[in-house]
Amino acid sequence: MQAKVAVGYSTVLPRESVYEVPCPLIHALNLIGGKWKLPILWHLADTGCCGFNALGREVTGITNMMLGKCLKELEADGLISRTELEGKVRRVQYALTAQGWRLLPTLKGLYQWGKEHLEIEFAAQQK
Repeated sequence: MQAKVAVGYSTVLPRESVYEVPCPLIHALNLIGGKWKLPILWHLADTGCCGFNALGREVTGITNMMLGKCLKELEADGLISRTELEGKVRRVQYALTAQGWRLLPTLKGLYQWGKEHLEIEFAAQQK
């Protein structure tokens, strides 16, 4: 039997299903889940701000329709902001909000965990 490790927070699950009561972790995963939201967030973190077409070029494989849908959802969830720029040609720029920036350390930690897990899996396959 493995010893319980202190993590600094409660790991006790509610008796109800975590899908029926508000679960902060599931809420967070719902906000950033899907195929395209993380690449969009990573690119905006890297560039600071970006226009729609530039995002479409950088997020390889995404369609304009899906990009628009994801951007609307990320904006509605308060993770990115949308700014219309003045000029003859209508231009829009997207950037991370304060909430979006606050998410980055968590995503970097999750990235590091995933990287380590992939290395363990790769090493196990080589045996």
